Amino acid sequence: MDEKTELFGSVGMPPTPSIIHRPGMPVLPDDTERYVVAGGGSLVVEVELGDRVTVVDVEGLQPCELITADRAGRMDAGVFDRKPDGGAAGFKRILGCGNASAERALASLKRRNIDLANARSITMFGGSSPAGAREELTVQEDGLLIACAPGAPMDAEQQDTTTPIELLIKRTRIRKPGETPLPEPLADPVMDLRVHAATAESFTVKSGEYIQIIDVAGRQCSDFQAFAMSKLDMGRELALDATITRTLLGLANPKPGLPSKAFDREMDALVEVVQDTCGRHDVFLTACNSRYYDDMGYPGHVNCTDNFNKSLDTFGIAGRKGWEAINYFYNTNVDDQNQIYFDEPWSRPGDYVLMRALTDLVCVASACPCDIDAANGWIPTDIHVRTYKANEDFKRATAFRMTPDATPELTKETAFHGKFSQLTRDFTEYNGYWLPNRFNNEGPVEEYWAAREKAVVMDLSPLRKFEVTGPDAEALLQYCVTRNIRKLSPGQVVYTAMCYEHGGMIDDGTVFRLDQDNFRWVGGNDISGIWLRDQAAKLGLKAWVRSSTDQLHNIAVQGPASRDLLKEIIWTPPNRPALEELDWFRFTPARIHAFEGAPVVVSRTGYSGELGYELFCHPKDGQTVIDAVWEAGQKHGLKPLGLEALDMIRIEAGLIFADYEFNDQTDPFEAGIGFTVPLKSKNDDFIGKAALIERKAHPQRKLVGLEIHSQEAVGNGDCIHIGRAQIGEVTSGVRSPVLKKNIALARVDVVHSEFGTQVEIGKLDGHQKRLPATVVRFPHYDPEKTKPRS
Repeated sequence: MDEKTELFGSVGMPPTPSIIHRPGMPVLPDDTERYVVAGGGSLVVEVELGDRVTVVDVEGLQPCELITADRAGRMDAGVFDRKPDGGAAGFKRILGCGNASAERALASLKRRNIDLANARSITMFGGSSPAGAREELTVQEDGLLIACAPGAPMDAEQQDTTTPIELLIKRTRIRKPGETPLPEPLADPVMDLRVHAATAESFTVKSGEYIQIIDVAGRQCSDFQAFAMSKLDMGRELALDATITRTLLGLANPKPGLPSKAFDREMDALVEVVQDTCGRHDVFLTACNSRYYDDMGYPGHVNCTDNFNKSLDTFGIAGRKGWEAINYFYNTNVDDQNQIYFDEPWSRPGDYVLMRALTDLVCVASACPCDIDAANGWIPTDIHVRTYKANEDFKRATAFRMTPDATPELTKETAFHGKFSQLTRDFTEYNGYWLPNRFNNEGPVEEYWAAREKAVVMDLSPLRKFEVTGPDAEALLQYCVTRNIRKLSPGQVVYTAMCYEHGGMIDDGTVFRLDQDNFRWVGGNDISGIWLRDQAAKLGLKAWVRSSTDQLHNIAVQGPASRDLLKEIIWTPPNRPALEELDWFRFTPARIHAFEGAPVVVSRTGYSGELGYELFCHPKDGQTVIDAVWEAGQKHGLKPLGLEALDMIRIEAGLIFADYEFNDQTDPFEAGIGFTVPLKSKNDDFIGKAALIERKAHPQRKLVGLEIHSQEAVGNGDCIHIGRAQIGEVTSGVRSPVLKKNIALARVDVVHSEFGTQVEIGKLDGHQKRLPATVVRFPHYDPEKTKPRS
């Protein structure tokens, strides 16, 4: 330290800016835009003279077609500095498939007057293109770029899945603030209304019409309010009531699905939330008002309440000092001290909420002006409102993102949704798909007993599937999972963990060996597949890891009668085992009924603790497969099984679940699956091995079973005590029908993990109310797993 610094402190050292990583917001240079073309999908984007377009084959082996047109919609081969070399056959096949994605693409082309009759395409990739392969093109004149990632329906044996293509467009003209492009309309809009920053706009909609509130640039709040016109005509100004809405729904705010409506004070429904790509909103606080800014030291600050009053005055609606509202994109929560707090919104550019008007409405929406805190990310921007006709068919959906910076994907229906939706309307979003919670006439207890005594069928399509292929595929998996993959023969399956370097778990799942260099990873999340792909690139291995989740849907048929049921409908080739010959953790390609039937892959695996099988098929064959299973199952007492009953049987069977029994801070030993880490017999190194050797030698926590001596329910996160000291927490709990008692899985300190240890489960604040329990062996049901082996 020099003398000047010692005397006067820091000299010539200006403050450095805060370092904040925002993976959910644009992190590219100001002149670069990113677009993702889903596998089997397409998109349209405008390009200008001088733009540089980089096309990336994200996962490898994926063909790409680029088609260009001028701004008038005429096919124009001169937009790029590369001539077309194909007839756009892949894109035309995509448009002809008739699904919702194709319908949206056709509507987009129609709005731009694009005629594909003479379309020619630039083709690239496919063949043996590696993951991350890229090509660059220069735009030579203004026009439209149509990009697609074509592919035929996947053959489960050939593993020919379709995967995403990424476009990076480096613009010669940088967009100015406020020029953020809007997402494509969901259909032809009735109204397009821009709500400029720090303003509010009112509008009317008719019963059945749809209202889309769009966050244009991201991190921007919009207060929304609505009134029934019929009541306004009678002089009754009954606005949407947040307290009534929360009370009737039992939720903090409406969301797509069954609890989707918002009500006025008389409990009449005004709107129904149909789609939501953000999922984080506020229905606790009022729209910002002058009092808030006055108290913060900003008297006279523009606010949403005054903007509402001004806009609604057009309809003769009296002003208020504070408007309650649905505060879309506003990020509030309640902490352990019952304090409401807020932070920056979760919404990204183009995120939206789509509502359906349930009566004729007067509506008002704001673009919140708050710039004195994090409510709008410190910078207020625009909101955009679109309305659509009542006869549009918009599916209920939330948004699922594979990673924080991924393109949102709306909730999908599985290949088996048609059958299950005939039996229930109670669906919940799970990993980007709608899955049934419970069924109308059975309910979870009857579904449970069917699994234990007869047979059930359940939808497991959201499980993530990745095709791992190439000459280094075995080496990649051997290094990235804990089990010894070299011991696996074609036709065999193994259950394994996948860990980070510190031993924490990424995921658990199964590895199918299809051939010498062909594997399939089936896990619970997308991160595991991305991790595998990243490791292949890091190590320079010649192996491809390509997502096939959307190409391979699966049901599980479980229960004592599952073998007798399936052997009536499953045909296998002569060189493969018959259904009744299939051993535990084995699989075979098969057909439904006969050689010409729908192709499936049948594995003797499951998530029930019973004898059971899983059937994998392409979505196009899903209806055929579920119909065959359902028809054959009637004489065997087959019932559908929802998520509520599934949780009951998996807890009894000691089967673990992500974010309950394990996470990235939990190693396989602490998660109760230490058997997946053969440290003595697997001599090869694998990721996390060194850490796992150390963690096994010095364990801190252990997964155990609990028998609760009370009929009160316990659940994830409940604290476990001996005296005042907390020694663990419940990971999952259930009232077991077959054991006739409350049971739980729990992670406790190893000092207190001995069978017979008496503990207490804390309720309320953990101390005022305790439920006595005993540490026992798990699984509680069939601990030797004789039933699935039978």
